[in-house]
Amino acid sequence: MNNHDHANEPTAASASPAAAERYSRQLLFAPIGEQGQARLMQSRVAIVGMGALGTVLANHMVRAGVGFVRLIDRDFVEASNLQRQMLYDEADADASVPKAMAAAKRLQEANSLVTLEPVVADLHAANAESLLTGVDLILDGTDNFAVRFLINDVSLKHGIPWIYGGAVSSRGVSMTVVPGETPCLRCMFGQAPAQGTTETCDTAGVIGPIIHTVASHQATEAFKLLVGAHAQLNRKMIHWDLWYNQHAAVDVSKARKADCPACGQGHYEYLQQEAGEDTIQTLCGRNSVQIQPVVPASFRLADWADKWKPLGRVELNPFLLKFHPSDNMTLVLFSDGRLLVQGTDDPVTAKSLYSRYIGM
Repeated sequence: MNNHDHANEPTAASASPAAAERYSRQLLFAPIGEQGQARLMQSRVAIVGMGALGTVLANHMVRAGVGFVRLIDRDFVEASNLQRQMLYDEADADASVPKAMAAAKRLQEANSLVTLEPVVADLHAANAESLLTGVDLILDGTDNFAVRFLINDVSLKHGIPWIYGGAVSSRGVSMTVVPGETPCLRCMFGQAPAQGTTETCDTAGVIGPIIHTVASHQATEAFKLLVGAHAQLNRKMIHWDLWYNQHAAVDVSKARKADCPACGQGHYEYLQQEAGEDTIQTLCGRNSVQIQPVVPASFRLADWADKWKPLGRVELNPFLLKFHPSDNMTLVLFSDGRLLVQGTDDPVTAKSLYSRYIGM
């Protein structure tokens, strides 16, 4: 599993006195110990989504001393996030700071010994392999099944374990996927459900404790994988409903399917990009549409702020530009040309606004 050679690795204590002090309580935990801590410090992890699950996952990874953590998120902090997304504060929401950047700042303040790589981007077929490879483990902090199936394809194609997690309302679920050993997401669910057919936090709400329950389980499984404790991995799909006092663990150790299109036949359909068309996605429950150009561009946001100032109110920070052409409509432009149209869930209206104000 691990891409690094641990044969002659130093112990955590000998590697750095500062690390030995910082991780002293974790070093005392026998299943990790000095060798396990050394492995954590040499490991590389990618986290997809820096919302509720992602912030808890990142907090655990960084504080535990995972050496490199890539933080991937397309969104920016809003006031509605603060109830459950533990790394952000009101100043982040007021300034519309991208979640990956705000999270990296907080986490670096918590542990300067780790390397953080914040990536403000939407994960899609064209960039998934570049963003999710070169790591030992992928952690699912997203709320989007299409993205999870994309993660699943990258995991299987490149032999990188990943840990699925989801939470909505007071319910949660988690499962560990180890290529070649366990069933994959397609073995369990077949294909991604149609957009709008499943509940999300924006449609059904969510309470904070279920987030921490699911993400803490994911983080523990991550530690097992990273320190090489494969025998202790949970081979079950775990379900919780904290409000109604329900817990179930379904044994999926024999659920791997020989005819699974992904892990059985090696067909990675979610990695097949549709060329020639922008990706237009309605964000369920958010009255917003995202438009991702098929060819990323390079936008000087300050120049676009100057163009739009005569047409409406603008708000500019180093990472994004907000344009308010009317009281009930907001366009959020990122430097790669990605646009969020807030105030409509109609893709046709959103595309029309994109063409009107960007002209591409």
